[in-house]
This record gives sequence, C-alpha cells and structure tokens, in this order.
Amino acid sequence: MPTPRIAAVHDLSAFGRCSLTVILPTLSAMGVQCCPVVTAYLSTHTGGFAANTFLDLTDQMEPVTAHWQSLGLTFDGVYTGFMGSREQITRTADFIRTFRRPDCRIIVDPVMGDHGKPYRTYTPEMCRAMSGLAELADVLTPNATEAALLLGEDYDAIRLDREADCRYWAQRLSRDGACSVVLKGASLSPETAGAVCFDRESGETIFVSAPLVPGQFHGTGDLFASVLSGALVRGWSLAAAARLAAEFTSACVRRQGTPCREGMDFEPLLWRLGQRAEEGPHAGSDH
Repeated sequence: MPTPRIAAVHDLSAFGRCSLTVILPTLSAMGVQCCPVVTAYLSTHTGGFAANTFLDLTDQMEPVTAHWQSLGLTFDGVYTGFMGSREQITRTADFIRTFRRPDCRIIVDPVMGDHGKPYRTYTPEMCRAMSGLAELADVLTPNATEAALLLGEDYDAIRLDREADCRYWAQRLSRDGACSVVLKGASLSPETAGAVCFDRESGETIFVSAPLVPGQFHGTGDLFASVLSGALVRGWSLAAAARLAAEFTSACVRRQGTPCREGMDFEPLLWRLGQRAEEGPHAGSDH
C-alpha cells in the first residue's frame, strides 16, 4: 500500500525532545511520511531552559497551504499540537478545512496546559479558539487540564481514577459522539497510567494503561499522540493505537538516561516501534 502521509502542524524546538523533533522520527519509524507545517522555530523548548530564541512563522502558514493545494497534495491525516497565538489556531482551522476529505483523519492535540493550569502563553481568547479547533477533530487527545478548559469545568472535577467518571468525561468531550476521544492521564490503579478512549465508530469506551513511572518528562504527550496518529493512518483501531502509544511511551520513560529537561531518550527504541507498526495491531500484546 502507498506510504501513509500526515501533515503535522507544530513548532520546531531544536533542542529538547518535543514537538517536531519527536514527531518526525516517530512517524518515520512507523512507516509514515511526515510533512511539517512549522508554526515557530525555537532554539530549545521552554521547559527547563532559559532565554530560548523564538521565530514566529505564522506568516508562512497560508503560503504553505496554498502551495500544497496548488500541487494537489492529499493527506491521510492532519495532526495539530501547540499553538503560539490565536492567529495560528485560525490558520490551522483553515488548513484542516482545505485538506479535509473522508479518508483523512484529523487528530487535534489541544495543547493548552497541565497540572490544572493553562500555559502562561495561553490567553482566555486562545482557549476559546482552541475549543473551536477541537470541534473539527475526528480524534481529540486532551489531558485532564485541557479537558477542563474545553468543557468549561473546574479542574478538580475531572476525576480520572474511577471508571464511571472516566467514561463520563470522555463521552462529554466527544460532543455526543461527534468525535473520538483519547483522554490522557486516566489511572484506575496507583501502579499504572494511560488513557480512556471513546470510539465514535463503535460507541465503545475502553481503557489502556502501562506501568507508571513517577516524575515529569518533557515530550511524553507529543510522543503518545505521534504514535497514536501513526497507527491510526496505518489502519489500526482507536483502542489498538492508543494501547501501542501508552506502551511505547512508558517503555521510553522507563529507560530514561538523559536529564529530564532534554526530553525522553526515545531514539534507541524506535526500531521496536517500527517493528510493531509493521507487524500490525494483532501481534504481540495487542492480540
């Protein structure tokens, strides 16, 4: 079959494994072509590094969209992440409308905050705009903080340690089944971490988990969503894709050998990910 192709609308942080420095190698290892729409170029990511450079590339988003459209390019998926301004969110929505087609999966990772608070760059206006972008998603991948922001709920209300609550919040985020949801951070036991997944196609809600590694590791969300996106455009079910994403992210965190601010030391394990992607969803632990 032709190599699947994903357009990835993200920033590029040159040092510190996150955003496109995670997404590009991960998708490539899975046998998926990644075509980046770069929203900004930074010398490092902003977690743990000071005085990073920042080049805003918002003015390049429309010309890239127009050029790709003139070439007749099509995509099997569009995967969006962190946005630096309301204008970027608006242009990303335009990009999605331009390239959307029935067999193109729109995966929106609404990167707005963590640990109960929005990121310092995210204004209330941007959060509202991100809610609009989320409405274009076929698959939405928030964490608990982002779920609270999208739903207008108090963060403390988003309990993800009880099965009934997990099901409730995932289904609410789906907007009555309009999109599938992978709500990250669900943990039904103290020893595991994972996600609750609502599949709009089957109407089922399932849980995926992997061994919990205490600590904060930069880039885990990008790695999880990249693996999920790659598996989805290769034809995996939502449950199998999320399970692979949880297991691979956990494996990378468990072998961590670099300072946390440099991100996960995931590159040595990419060959395993590629092998699993090639074997398909019914091999190994997904059987």
